[in-house]
Amino acid sequence: MLARLKAWARRLKNDVVALAFAARDSRTPLFVRIYIALIVAYALSPIDLIPDVIPVLGYLDEALLLPAAIWLALRIVPADVLADGRRHAEAVAERPRSLAGAVIIVGIWLLVAWLGWRWARDAGWFGT
Repeated sequence: MLARLKAWARRLKNDVVALAFAARDSRTPLFVRIYIALIVAYALSPIDLIPDVIPVLGYLDEALLLPAAIWLALRIVPADVLADGRRHAEAVAERPRSLAGAVIIVGIWLLVAWLGWRWARDAGWFGT
């Protein structure tokens, strides 16, 4: 059961990436591109329609609404565009991930946070 759930989640993740490619494809109708862009943006956004702190309902959008919206998007995208998007998504998933790149990105964020803290301290935001 857990293996099936993980496989479903992996397919869903790949489908979101495939939809992102389909949204940029000129063969996709404009209204479908707009719908896909909204769905992909919501799927990747840290902001939820229903906050997760609300018991039971908080996970409703991730558990039901988002998969249903993705399912609908997969149905309305032209088949050839979706096939191309899935091929691109698989290619992206197979790319090696760079630990050095992740360390550099985290380092940049830490530097920005440290500079922001120093600026706020020098501006007197912390009292003395």
